Amino acid sequence: MSYTALYRKFRPQSFEEVKGQEHIVTTLTNQIKAKRIGHAYLFCGTRGTGKTTIAKIFAKAVNCGNPADGSPCGECPLCRAIASNASMNVIEIDAASNNGVDNIREIVDEVSYSPAEGKYKVYIIDEVHMLSIGAFNALLKTLEEPPSYVIFILATTEVHKIPVTILSRCQRYDFKRITIDTIADRLRELMQAEGISAEERALRYIAKAADGSMRDALSLLDQCIAFHFGEELTYDKALEVLGAVDISVFGRLFELALAKNVTGCIELLEEMVIQGRELSQFVTDFTWYLRNLLLAQSAGRIEEVIDVSTENMEMLKEEAKMTDADTVIRYIRIFSELSGQMRYASQKRILIEVALIKLCRPSMETDIGSLLARVRDLEEQLENGIAAVMPQSIGGNPYAGEKKEETGKAQVKTEWPKAVPEDVKKAVESWPSIVADMAQPMKTYLKDARLSLGGDNKLMVVVKEGLASEYLMKNPENQEALKRAVAGAVRKEIELEVQCFGDQKSFEDSYIDLSKLIHMEIEMEED
Repeated sequence: MSYTALYRKFRPQSFEEVKGQEHIVTTLTNQIKAKRIGHAYLFCGTRGTGKTTIAKIFAKAVNCGNPADGSPCGECPLCRAIASNASMNVIEIDAASNNGVDNIREIVDEVSYSPAEGKYKVYIIDEVHMLSIGAFNALLKTLEEPPSYVIFILATTEVHKIPVTILSRCQRYDFKRITIDTIADRLRELMQAEGISAEERALRYIAKAADGSMRDALSLLDQCIAFHFGEELTYDKALEVLGAVDISVFGRLFELALAKNVTGCIELLEEMVIQGRELSQFVTDFTWYLRNLLLAQSAGRIEEVIDVSTENMEMLKEEAKMTDADTVIRYIRIFSELSGQMRYASQKRILIEVALIKLCRPSMETDIGSLLARVRDLEEQLENGIAAVMPQSIGGNPYAGEKKEETGKAQVKTEWPKAVPEDVKKAVESWPSIVADMAQPMKTYLKDARLSLGGDNKLMVVVKEGLASEYLMKNPENQEALKRAVAGAVRKEIELEVQCFGDQKSFEDSYIDLSKLIHMEIEMEED
């Protein structure tokens, strides 16, 4: 006999066996006992939460010859026929592949025939949101006033796609995601029934990975058992099969990111790749780890909302003390954005590496959270006796500082220019209007340019590497056009030099921003 998958082998056959949907089971059994059975039901919820299973149990219960407390007996001929999919009273339709008007008209024609045996004909339409508008319209009248012996059960994972006219004719039941505890308990029962030994940590991880779906949990369990057939299912084996990562790895990654250790983060990711870990799962799990860290910082009794072992809980609390909530929130934002990008990416590893670099380099971003992170870094440097100023110039700026060793700590002394020539000041003040008056493509290439002071009091125009630097630095005619525009603005010909920078941080490390310096002088004069 061929092997039967666990989710099919252990599919509930009575309401008592259904786990995690007690609010729906109670309502339906009370209706059956009180003989107040509706004519149309809408079951909505995420995949694997029991919509089709409960629909079939309900179909058995309303037709059962010997119902017990609202639940089918499972022994009478009608119950056995429905369980084996051999009953003419239960018609299951997949709306994903039968979504046209003609398919629904066949149903409308069939409902006029009473059941050959039993009390009710039950139509279970799965993925009903896939029906076309014409099919919904064809179903409307019959759904509103079906014969007394007909029950419609519509199941969907996307209830927002159902027309309001359909919703108003149905009793709606929302299926909840099944809790990790409930799924883990069910997996434990099945493992005992199968005679297979499994660690509690392994079962709870599978339950967590299922994301509220009992069917997904059983499929994952099936996969783990098959991979290590005849052996005890341990936590490490479950991680190996599912391509997941142990939580201790996330702690290491978090510490490396806080230490701004880009190399260490990339090397750790390399380890995960070599071990064959699934990168999308890695991103999801690390985001959840960060979420748990944030809760550990912000909430009191977090044991009730974070599902981890006592050992991992203590580790989380210790790691949560390493930084503040703003930093963790910034990390969560970066990895949440990454999770959305990963879905359609062909180079997932590169995206993760960029995200890790963003964690370590707040200067790559300009949002408020990243700016606050940069301010905190500067404050820490000042507290440790390290002045936060520019290192030795790499772009020809004669005013960049020099490093000195003093009392065992690196000290940096910055020498600002004693005076900026008046014509250069005027050029800096007029720069926005100079750029605005330039023709394309010069105007675009100067959009992100910065102004600094070069040797011999030259005005230095620093543009971004790439098209802008090639346009200006490799073409003397374009430089001359820029020089003429500046001379026209200040009414005087001045010396001009063009340099380039990679990003904002490289500019700040190598050049003095004249616009900020002159703005500061103007404010001091006004005071």
